[in-house]
Amino acid sequence: MNALAIAMTAAWTVAAAALAAYAAMVAGEVTYVTLADGRRQERSLPLLFKLLLPFTGNFDGMLARPAFAKQVGAADAMLVSAGFEGLLSGREFVALKFLLPAVMGTLWCAAILAAAAILDVPALGDMRFGLCALGILLFYAQPTMWLRSALRKRHLAIMKALPFVLDVLTLSVEAGMDFISALQRNCAARRMDALNEELLRMTKEIQVGRSRRDALKSMADRVNQPDLRSVAYALVQADELGVSIGSILRIQSEQLRARRFDRAEKLAAEAPTKMLFPLMLCIFPAVFIILLVPVLTQTLKGIL
Repeated sequence: MNALAIAMTAAWTVAAAALAAYAAMVAGEVTYVTLADGRRQERSLPLLFKLLLPFTGNFDGMLARPAFAKQVGAADAMLVSAGFEGLLSGREFVALKFLLPAVMGTLWCAAILAAAAILDVPALGDMRFGLCALGILLFYAQPTMWLRSALRKRHLAIMKALPFVLDVLTLSVEAGMDFISALQRNCAARRMDALNEELLRMTKEIQVGRSRRDALKSMADRVNQPDLRSVAYALVQADELGVSIGSILRIQSEQLRARRFDRAEKLAAEAPTKMLFPLMLCIFPAVFIILLVPVLTQTLKGIL
């Protein structure tokens, strides 16, 4: 019996060491996406995604069914908009939504049940099944929350960079350069960011024979950012009607700056409301203590 216990302990130790080595190896990997010009740009994935990504192929048969087509398509579109095209597919993302609660949810439930059995805490014992269900739901929702956060950050970066890029394009076009040459010069001069990646891809599509109209529409649909979509469709309309691109770029730049000022004023107007709760929770109690404690102390001394 002692030999069996020793063998089991050794087996669990080896398994834990192998798992730790695998996690360390995966954590050290750097993930990239390939840009339109062949360069690689770093994209970070959560550690849990890296650990479970090799096992997503087991769900290919299930996710190939028509019932999951809409979910996989929506995930593909969001991943492309967030800049993870080629690194993570929609099918892999949906598979992770099933793998995370299955694997990590099981570990979470085991930890909760073990803690409830070991610790003498009646509240934990009463709430153990609710905590298990809550953990599983959170692990199921975590991929979606991560993707939405990444998409929001990328859209914010595009929104911040777009007015400056439009100003540069406007000056270049009005100085006599054609639109594509101005785009190429802008992409070469600026550091690689979210907007530059999309503009670079659009110029490469035009260079391989795609019409400017189709490339602009494709970029607007792919990125799905309101400001960039507005600029792209304005340029498409100018191309269809034969309007000067320089004047359209200047008008769009002015409109974007006006929207930025409006958003800033809106955020400034919301600031007092957002500050109210921290003030009531953190600052007002300290003020009351500072003001009232001496008065209460003197009153108690007088009474006693």
